[in-house]
Amino acid sequence: MIQRVYEQTAQAVGVDRVVVATDDIRIAEEVSGFGGEVQMTRADHATGTDRLAEVTARLDTDLVINVQGDEPLIDPRMIEAAVAPLAADARIPMGTLKTPLLSWDEYRDPNVVKVVTDGRGFALYFSRASIPYPRDLAVETAEVQPSSLGLFRHVGLYVYRKDFLLKFAALPASPLEKLEKLEQLRALENGYAIRVVETDLVSLGVDTPDDLMRVEAYLREHG
Repeated sequence: MIQRVYEQTAQAVGVDRVVVATDDIRIAEEVSGFGGEVQMTRADHATGTDRLAEVTARLDTDLVINVQGDEPLIDPRMIEAAVAPLAADARIPMGTLKTPLLSWDEYRDPNVVKVVTDGRGFALYFSRASIPYPRDLAVETAEVQPSSLGLFRHVGLYVYRKDFLLKFAALPASPLEKLEKLEQLRALENGYAIRVVETDLVSLGVDTPDDLMRVEAYLREHG
């Protein structure tokens, strides 16, 4: 899975360097084995963002893309789409992606993070809860799908400006972040904007064994 994510990321236009940041020697050995670049980090990081910041502090770059290692279906075009707003507007400190929810099961699944955005495409909130809630619709209905209602899942990919990332990682965990276990809420609670780009490309994160089975089934069907 790590190798697939690495190779997909390297194909994105504008990506100059791909680095796997880990504190696990098993992952480091796997990455070295397929010829990838890996950097070992401290083992006491509370979040993946903290780990990313440790490596980023050593890099000479303006933008940093954080691709989660559990997103084996990540498409290079998704990375390019997330980067575009920050490349065009230096005032945007952070960006990510959203994609339409494919089923009501996803909508109700706490492992699937939902996102709500404003009219300009900036995040209002991220949650494991079923948001926004269609009050006048029974969510069990098969006639109406969540995608037709503008309901979105968050894709676990982030773009940061280096200076913002280092500042962000130094902030204490925020109350909502602690409740939802979602690091991006720390940025919103501290008043920072997150640009959320919509994509129709498929990405299924692997958080559970069932998720892995869904990804494998998708790859068998689509190649």
